[in-house]
Amino acid sequence: MALDRWIALIFVTFCCIYGYAAFFTMDQLLPPFMQRNPVWPSTFPKVLAVLGVIVGMIVLLGVEKAEDQDDAPSATEINYRRLGDYKIGQALMLLGLMVLYALMLRPAGFLISTTTFLVAGSAILGERKFHVMIPVAAVATGFVWYLVQEVLGIFLRPFPFFMGM
Repeated sequence: MALDRWIALIFVTFCCIYGYAAFFTMDQLLPPFMQRNPVWPSTFPKVLAVLGVIVGMIVLLGVEKAEDQDDAPSATEINYRRLGDYKIGQALMLLGLMVLYALMLRPAGFLISTTTFLVAGSAILGERKFHVMIPVAAVATGFVWYLVQEVLGIFLRPFPFFMGM
């Protein structure tokens, strides 16, 4: 089995576990007044789980063409013999940056940590126009914070805890 199919199998397994949690464990904790709502907090996780299983199964059970049956992988397949060509360093740095972002979200506040995450992530991916990246990241972060805070009414600490807002 090709490497992309192994990855699809792991992805389908993860989506099945996620779907089980969304379908069977999340809904039991709902208060009675929310159980008659058409949209529950578990609706989006259920949709993600089902779509993830569908996409993973398409990759996993996809039909190979006759010319792709030979030993050489095609351009769309992952060649595990040449993993060094896939910029794994960038992917690992982005994963580390995501973990750092999650850890700094509360102490640094949403605005600072998200703006820093967006600028650093785009720098890791190769963007070097900081005069464009910083304003775009700041405006996008401010817009998302406004939507979550004011439109949805969910409190999201905008600044670090010592600034006291």
